[in-house]
Amino acid sequence: MRWREEVARERKAAYKDQTYWGKPIAGFGDSAARVVVLGLAPGAHGANRTGRVFTGDRSGDWLFRAMHKAGFANQPLSRTRDDGLTLHGAWVTVAVRCAPPDNKPLPLERKKCSGFLERELALLDDVRVVVCLGNFAYVAACEYFGVTPRPRFAHGAVVEVGATSSRGAVTLVCSYHPSQQNTFTGRLTEPMLDDVFEHAADLASGRRKRTKPK
Repeated sequence: MRWREEVARERKAAYKDQTYWGKPIAGFGDSAARVVVLGLAPGAHGANRTGRVFTGDRSGDWLFRAMHKAGFANQPLSRTRDDGLTLHGAWVTVAVRCAPPDNKPLPLERKKCSGFLERELALLDDVRVVVCLGNFAYVAACEYFGVTPRPRFAHGAVVEVGATSSRGAVTLVCSYHPSQQNTFTGRLTEPMLDDVFEHAADLASGRRKRTKPK
């Protein structure tokens, strides 16, 4: 929390003339979402600056381009809270609510923020697919849905979660996080991310064409 606020006070040189949000970040999207996109934490100069998750940084550029292509977003870019972006059938959120140093949230932070995620997901009755961006988010999703033992994380991995008394069956679809560390090195490519969201759309609509994304 202190680091989040320190970043908001000092600001990055490129954004010196802007007022940072500098507070916890909640998810946003369609309340009737069948797909939830779960990330790690707010970016220091992205969501922590703009006040909306995955907004104003390169990770968001990759994410919303893929979501737009799959029909989940009305536009491919997410620059500011008031840029007109709306989501259709999807909700985007994060496991940790405050921007962490070096974009590396700790397991303890995930645990402390778990109550916020639990309340958020509990309100989304129609969810059938959770796209987990990175292992950190995948662990948070498995903890929420009570997945034990937890299968190993891998890009394209698919984990079926049985139906509960309050919710139908849910599928977890794993993807590498669209961080610069992954996109600049080619570990995650645009076709790879596109395929994840195409598969999520198929699952959410009941079209099970493949067992997992490529």
